[in-house]
Amino acid sequence: MVHSSSHLLFTLFQLIVIQNHLFCKADPTDGFTPIPISQSNFEIQKPYDVPVNQRYSFIDGVHKFWVFKTDKPHTTSSQTKPRSEIRIKGNDYSSGVRQFEGYFYVPSGSSGVSIMQVFGASPSSTTLMLRVYDGTLYYYREKVIESNIYNRWIRLNVIHDVGASKLKVYINGILKHEPSGRGGDHHYFKFGVYTQDDESNRMESRWRGIKLFKK
Repeated sequence: MVHSSSHLLFTLFQLIVIQNHLFCKADPTDGFTPIPISQSNFEIQKPYDVPVNQRYSFIDGVHKFWVFKTDKPHTTSSQTKPRSEIRIKGNDYSSGVRQFEGYFYVPSGSSGVSIMQVFGASPSSTTLMLRVYDGTLYYYREKVIESNIYNRWIRLNVIHDVGASKLKVYINGILKHEPSGRGGDHHYFKFGVYTQDDESNRMESRWRGIKLFKK
């Protein structure tokens, strides 16, 4: 009787182990090496005619960015739309595999705005843009990445394999999209808010837990 009970317990244990193995998902950062970054790596771009603290704050580990559709571009010579963004400087790359990780939050009403970019392409300027339109996160305006994103923290991972000319976009650890690269030999990551088409009057995003990785 004791032997049968022990055998039954062992069998149940094996089933649990097998089930956990089957349903265990690999983390996007598995196999990657962290790249050290600090505030010194964060170059803030904001409308040229206002001080930084009127379009950006960093409180309790949270980067907060906001712009208005009537704002100026980031330089007097630029013809681009308003932005409040961080470029992660000192970590530009032209080859290899790089990964961006961060948690973002977009409040209700922010629309027509890019919240994250992989900069650098040919002939276009960007290899990847993640945009928000009416509470939905898009790859450019071509594919839905995640619906109902307003007012919640979401983990984002973006992997760029330059040599293979491929990207992977993960939401909360789940692969959502694998777009092709767009050429170019100089890339870097940006996050914040950058006005696009059909913009709302005010656009905002918040970010925390920013990390970079390489392979």
